[in-house]
Amino acid sequence: MDIFSGDKKVGASILSGPENRFKDWAVPRLPRWLETYHLTLLTILWSAVNVLLGYAAKHSLHWLWLVSAMIILQYVTDLFDGEVGRQRNTGLIKWGFYMDHFLDFIFLCSLVFVGYKISPPELVDWYFGLLVIVAAFMVNSFLSFAATNKFEIYHAGLGPTEMRVGFILINAFISIRGTRDFHLLLPLAVVICLVALVLYTWTIQKKLWGHDMAVKNR
Repeated sequence: MDIFSGDKKVGASILSGPENRFKDWAVPRLPRWLETYHLTLLTILWSAVNVLLGYAAKHSLHWLWLVSAMIILQYVTDLFDGEVGRQRNTGLIKWGFYMDHFLDFIFLCSLVFVGYKISPPELVDWYFGLLVIVAAFMVNSFLSFAATNKFEIYHAGLGPTEMRVGFILINAFISIRGTRDFHLLLPLAVVICLVALVLYTWTIQKKLWGHDMAVKNR
């Protein structure tokens, strides 16, 4: 019988080393009453605040600095939730896998919502396309995991942490320059993400095809 390995991520990203050292230092210092499920569920709060900030940012782009603060808070709670469970042996492995990644998607949707609220109305279709592509990346990861029991979320040295850094840099850029470049940058971002999705899908299906053919030819 296969053992569930959703709590063990395959691979590493550029920032994995500093990240792991940060976890090893910080988690033992967290209060004992703060449990893994508390940290997981805090993503609901960060997402709700983002939705409110989306409405506020429509009137002043300076609110995007607080959106970046929500990204940092969500990063910290997401980074610590599984590690708290592992170090204290109090983790809820399957519940944590399900809720953690479902709420990650909710948080991503809240970020797309902020972008939608501050963008010119004629760019709405591009935001819908961006949300579809983001969802497709997550679906790809979970389908690959279902087929291989290996949970891969790092690609070419990039993972969720690097993506969060990207969002923070984008927020800073928009806060300083405004939205006048959106008509060029948003379609470009969608096209780049679409190309990355196609390459990612091709890599996964090629790997699974090779596995199936090897089994078939035994």
